Amino acid sequence: MPASSWRPAVQGRVLLLTICAAGIGGTFQFGYNLSIINAPTLHIQEFTNETWRARTGRLLPDHQVLLVWSLIVALYPLGGLFGALLAGPLAITLGRKKSLLVNNAFVVAAAILFGFSRKAGSFEMLMLGRLLMGVSAGGRLRVLTTWQLASSRVSDLTGKDRDRDSESKEGVLIPELIRHQFCHILFMKSVSMSVQPMYLGESAPKELRGAVAMTSAVFTALGIVTGQVVGLRELLGGPQAWPLLLASCLVPGAVQLASLPLLPESPRYLLIDRGDTEACRAALQRLRGTRDVAEELEELEREGAACQGCRTQRPWELFQHRALRRQVTSLVVLGSAMELCGNDTVYAYASSVFWEAGVPGEKVQYAIIGTGGCELLSAIVSCVVIEKLGRRLLLVGGYGLMAGWASVFTAALCLQSSLPGMPYLAVACVFAFILSFGIGPAGVTGILATELFDQTARPAAYVICGVLMWTMLFLVGLGFPFIMEGLSHFLYVPFLGVCVCGAIYAGLFLPETKGKSFLEISEELHRLNFPWRAQGPAWRGPEVTESTEL
Repeated sequence: MPASSWRPAVQGRVLLLTICAAGIGGTFQFGYNLSIINAPTLHIQEFTNETWRARTGRLLPDHQVLLVWSLIVALYPLGGLFGALLAGPLAITLGRKKSLLVNNAFVVAAAILFGFSRKAGSFEMLMLGRLLMGVSAGGRLRVLTTWQLASSRVSDLTGKDRDRDSESKEGVLIPELIRHQFCHILFMKSVSMSVQPMYLGESAPKELRGAVAMTSAVFTALGIVTGQVVGLRELLGGPQAWPLLLASCLVPGAVQLASLPLLPESPRYLLIDRGDTEACRAALQRLRGTRDVAEELEELEREGAACQGCRTQRPWELFQHRALRRQVTSLVVLGSAMELCGNDTVYAYASSVFWEAGVPGEKVQYAIIGTGGCELLSAIVSCVVIEKLGRRLLLVGGYGLMAGWASVFTAALCLQSSLPGMPYLAVACVFAFILSFGIGPAGVTGILATELFDQTARPAAYVICGVLMWTMLFLVGLGFPFIMEGLSHFLYVPFLGVCVCGAIYAGLFLPETKGKSFLEISEELHRLNFPWRAQGPAWRGPEVTESTEL
């Protein structure tokens, strides 16, 4: 068979295997663990109460049961914060691929703790397991709705002889439901792997780099939907099977441990960080499916020459370099916009909106699977079109559509008590808003740190990204109850403003990186950072120092 015919097939196969092996134990694991914790909410609370009664002879008060549950859930993002801080050093010290493999040690330990927690009668094992799973996750934030909490809250309220239609129309039931639910959703914010998009972005050819890096968002959405399905009461979401449900995180970890060692390391890491030209050549040949990689290897060598003798940047140093100002500003502005755009509150409203539209409480879980399916669909669409439309257009279009749907959603919330069709319009807005978020901001924002920063600054950029998103999470959690109390049905107006600002910034100030090599992107950003200089200093890469350690 001629080389021209088998090369694309081989290249596609190796890339596909690399994407799947990295994703199944990376962002898939993250999304899966976010969604499976929703199903056994009430069962774990009952287990906590029974365990305490077996130890002390008395039951825990309701507020203490809620406190223990909140700790179990909150330890996942706390571990994720530690993982975000460790992601950069691990990616430099061990390499991209080995960092992904080492993370599975935490997964194995957590699965053992989950699986034997009920037999050992220890809810502390659940806490430790959640902490370890968070450390394994490491990088980008995400939220899911806890539909069980919503359903139980509805049952509690209706048990007190409240009429659903009359109370919801008076605006009493829905605000109470959302306040109760959103407090728990904030604990569900967690982190995904920083190393996976870095590894895939550095391994892909420049023509496919955006699409390959976007698969991280696809695997996140796929993990969410899979967890929602597996967590159904008919499968592993029952009162007896929840330890097995939590321990099932071992399956994707085992798949990655079995497959990823057979695949190549990031060629850029091998050449620029390790200085191993032969290993880089071998990795490129496997990934590209051909022995003729001289042109791409030469490009990598030029990029490596620009970084020759440079030490890896520390996170705080990125804010001090004038040559990195545009990159850092874009990362901070667009990363903040993704967290403050209101997508989390839409998920918080989802259960109550479905319930208001007439979906029975026991059927809400199936409607929630629809929201996860929407995000999966939008992530796949974005992955397919990103190399045709570009990063900037997807961000501008995504934020623009979100602003439009937020406006319609606000109108539907204001008119739901006077017009009969408004609850159904609100349901449509939930799905449309999630689709718009998934097409643009959800995936594109995650690859900015890979494309806008060079090899020496990229790990530090991912650390900044993780810490920034945690800060935004804290601000949203602190301010949302006050926003809802003060603005009522107009609570989406601030988020609408954030979407508009995100679209304007992406359209005016974010450079397009589609089809460009990392060296070309660095040179363009250098020109943007020094626009007033007629000639400008020749770009020679980052500051040269003697050390190459982090």
